Amino acid sequence: MEATPVDTVKILEKKERLDWYYDEEADVLYLSLGKPRKAAGVDLSQGVVVRYDEKKKEVVGLTILGIRARLIESLGK
Repeated sequence: MEATPVDTVKILEKKERLDWYYDEEADVLYLSLGKPRKAAGVDLSQGVVVRYDEKKKEVVGLTILGIRARLIESLGK
């Protein structure tokens, strides 16, 4: 049976340091597994982007756009 791309994606396979940076002006939260590095962005929609190392076939981070606005909206409901 041939592996599909989903079968080969490594998600949180290793315990690594979690790095984060919040850009207040842009209202964007960047999360990196281990040291931040170049990666492809895969848009999951609604302002969530998974950062993916295509060579190693693993998730290396997450970007969340408009996180403060989302939180304020959710708390106001």
